[in-house]
Amino acid sequence: MTRRSIALNRFGYGLRWRGTLARSAGAGEGKAEAELAEQIDRFDPAPPAIAAREDSSGRAGDILEALRRYRMMRERAGDPADAMMMSPQAGDGSMGRGPLADLPPDIRRAYLDGGKILRRDIAIRVNTAVRSETPFVERLVHFWSNHFSVSVAKPGTHHQVGNHEFAAIRPLVLGKFPDLLKAAVLHPAMLLYLDQFQSIGPGSRFQQFARRRTGGGRERGLNENLAREILELHTLGVDGGYSQGDVTEFARALTGWTISGLRRVDRFAERQPGGAAFVRFAHEPGTRRIMGRPYAEGGPEQALAVLDDLAAHPATARHVATKLARHFAGDVPPPSLVARLERDFLETGGDLASLARTLYRSPETWVGDPTKYRAPFEWLVSVLRLTGVDELDDRRIAGALRELGQLPWRAPSPAGYDDLAASWAGPDALVRRVELAERIARNVPAGDVMARAETAFPGTLSDNTRRWLSRAESGRQALGLLLVAPEMMRR
Repeated sequence: MTRRSIALNRFGYGLRWRGTLARSAGAGEGKAEAELAEQIDRFDPAPPAIAAREDSSGRAGDILEALRRYRMMRERAGDPADAMMMSPQAGDGSMGRGPLADLPPDIRRAYLDGGKILRRDIAIRVNTAVRSETPFVERLVHFWSNHFSVSVAKPGTHHQVGNHEFAAIRPLVLGKFPDLLKAAVLHPAMLLYLDQFQSIGPGSRFQQFARRRTGGGRERGLNENLAREILELHTLGVDGGYSQGDVTEFARALTGWTISGLRRVDRFAERQPGGAAFVRFAHEPGTRRIMGRPYAEGGPEQALAVLDDLAAHPATARHVATKLARHFAGDVPPPSLVARLERDFLETGGDLASLARTLYRSPETWVGDPTKYRAPFEWLVSVLRLTGVDELDDRRIAGALRELGQLPWRAPSPAGYDDLAASWAGPDALVRRVELAERIARNVPAGDVMARAETAFPGTLSDNTRRWLSRAESGRQALGLLLVAPEMMRR
């Protein structure tokens, strides 16, 4: 791969056939790094489609309240079904068969509305990346969104996951890691997804009142999900030196952080940046000691102080550096690149723009052989950019990504989607890409496919790919072959 091809495909999402063709065709090898630097300077965190998007995140509380009433109704009727576990199938708002069909009309409408919002936000995400003139930074947005993964697996998250990326990740993607960490993990989407919104301090005033009212019966207790995932996935890493006691103490520090719109507590809620809320009487009182450091009692500031220290920890620098190096330089990240990124993180206080510059200034990210297998989402974005399709409707986008197996905000665990070739390079997955490539190629003008290929992969197109393209029976068949050529599959 030439440096120009690497800049287009490894750092970005490939050539955009409309709009950047002339610039891409005329750029020389020496300009590759300069163009990546310019993208950092020109990145727009709120392009028109995102700026004009209606923020529906406040509706999540309404859905949870409706489900709470429905669950209480079922319990009074002697039905043990837990309505809180119900969610639309496939993450796209489809009702399918099963218990959702039996929900009251207001809750059913809320779910259908959530499905429409989710499809809209997926389409905005894809079309923004397809049209982008700063694809390197778009890739960073998606990297960090996956690092702080949220999923529509929980009721109410359909209204929140898009806002998590658009309002918490994008504005801070070139900022400081401590700010990104706090915005991402204390966003309502994360508080919902990991059940933090209903975590109650065992010694809190709320719990004391509940014990008196129920005589010590059923209690809502401490939830450790968010604390554990912040330590294991978002900051220190699984070998970061924390203990189970640290997880429990951190969970206590996080109590009180919840979402707006829960009518039982809204009148007590203190609004927080990013749409979250803090309910002081649900917070566990007292000083916390986490990883040897004391944190004084102080309401929402206690958890914020813990997050600031975790963001500055050397284990966090190593964990973040390893993941970035793996994404840009190979499934087995080069130790030299990891060390360089780790050093930059510690010296700059987690300056994410500086980390991005270190990536494109490092020789390990410019090796000539392809280093990464394209995951389904990035392959589809690259295909749409190369074919000139820059405004696909929401249902077709969601359908294509579901077929490929990587719907945004639908990862199977809080760890996000895997970033290893073994997870995406199976024969069945390849067949699905071939079938989708054929359908796309049939519906766009083919033009001079060889010229398009040479421009998309300057100085990189293999003799074997040229041979197959030249033997195609038609331009559309040649375009379909190009979309699944080795150059399109690896970057």
